[in-house]
Amino acid sequence: IFSTAEATVVLRENGKMREKSLTMDTLNPQVKAVEYAVRGPIVTKAGDIERGLQQGQKHPFTEVIKANIGDSHAMGQKPITFLRQVVALCSFPELLDSSSFPEDAKQRARRILQGCGGQSLGSYSASQGVDCIRQDIAVYIEQRDKGVPADWDNIYLTTGASDGIVSILKMLVSGQGRSRSGVMIPIPQYPLYSAAISEMEAVQINYYLDEDNCWALDINELHRAYQAAKEHCHPRVICIINPGNPTGQVQSKKCIEEVLHFAYEENLFVMSDEVYQDNVYSPDCQFHSFKKVLYEMGPEYFNTVELASFHSTSKGYSGECGFRGGYMEVLNLDLEVKAQLVKLLSVRLCPPVSGQAAMDVIVNPPLPHEPSYLQFHKEKRAVLGALAEKAQMTEQILNTVPGIKCNPVQGAMYAFPRIFIPPRACVSLLQSLGISPDMMYCLRLLEETGICLVPGSGFGQREGTYHFRMTILPTTEKLKVLLEKLRDFHIKFLKEYASLEEPKR
Repeated sequence: IFSTAEATVVLRENGKMREKSLTMDTLNPQVKAVEYAVRGPIVTKAGDIERGLQQGQKHPFTEVIKANIGDSHAMGQKPITFLRQVVALCSFPELLDSSSFPEDAKQRARRILQGCGGQSLGSYSASQGVDCIRQDIAVYIEQRDKGVPADWDNIYLTTGASDGIVSILKMLVSGQGRSRSGVMIPIPQYPLYSAAISEMEAVQINYYLDEDNCWALDINELHRAYQAAKEHCHPRVICIINPGNPTGQVQSKKCIEEVLHFAYEENLFVMSDEVYQDNVYSPDCQFHSFKKVLYEMGPEYFNTVELASFHSTSKGYSGECGFRGGYMEVLNLDLEVKAQLVKLLSVRLCPPVSGQAAMDVIVNPPLPHEPSYLQFHKEKRAVLGALAEKAQMTEQILNTVPGIKCNPVQGAMYAFPRIFIPPRACVSLLQSLGISPDMMYCLRLLEETGICLVPGSGFGQREGTYHFRMTILPTTEKLKVLLEKLRDFHIKFLKEYASLEEPKR
């Protein structure tokens, strides 16, 4: 009898080791093709440095500042009290007898538990989600969109917005060769889209946002990308992220109307990623849902254009990434296709029910007459107010640095500044190391300052331009330190490779 460790080195009778059935040669090539920059090699290196610091290794800094990912609580944001109270009550119903919890939190917890099998958060829900939570989402959407009707039968709870986005893409991808489904995505984009497209062997169709016009979406660019793609695939879907990630722009109502008219004319399915709908900071900007704009365009549009919109617990003011809560509303699906979507969702049984409960609080917050109202709105305003201040500070400080140009951070949680990397550095890096200049820039920034950012090449960018994405989530004090360190690093970097003349912007 062999122990597990001994069994691994046993030779076969012919004297050869048993070969592994799964190797890099036999691995699904679509898995190898998947890239996800937000948790890529820079982040791995940051983890190694962080562990080294804990073990006493010397670096020119005392901590790693992770500005690579939109994880609010990891950056020190406090949970919204009311949300955690409701989820706690749902998780441990014995607390319903406690006087420490307000009655409005108890009322919501009782309602959610009534909708759960055995009145327990530990039971499976229907694949589409708990009915009463879907009903609350429909009410929320109607209120958000000033009376535009919402049918809770069109709402599906998801494991974060990502799960819903991937599910809809799975439904849309088909065909071979020139008939293969093409997916139009913005560049820069959130890498979930390129990763999912790669995994499904769909065709990625890039349309470029206009950096010189605050990352606006240009309808002429959509037509260009669409016409070019028709030569080698079948464009079937257009994805929009609004407010933008990584670019932080908020699209105008006119822009959204143009996109929806384009989708109507070209018979495209519209996927609207609206997870940052609460994160609008610029006083000149306003969030417009694609559904509301579609409704206002008239019945011919509203009753025909297929639209899936997505929301999440992870962003907004709650920042509850770990609960993996989200939902999608899907309009104008063919009834037989809708049955197929339900079947597809049933394969993963159901999204986490605790995440569904958290989502319910976001769409069903305390009302003015309820005891938790004042505290809830004070906490919400504090989070969004701080983000607005940090968005402005990030733009202002970065634009004082020679060789960095940062568009206004109108919304979301990120800045995506353009950085000037001298041609000498670019040629040297590509020839000697074979890595993109912005990747090397972010690696050196990490090693010399402890700041962890993501290179723009992980999101896509116009050829010959370089960027990085950074979150605005660190505390105000820590963000200021980050920006000052970044400024000093960039000036030193320019001195190393070129004169400090102001580059053309």
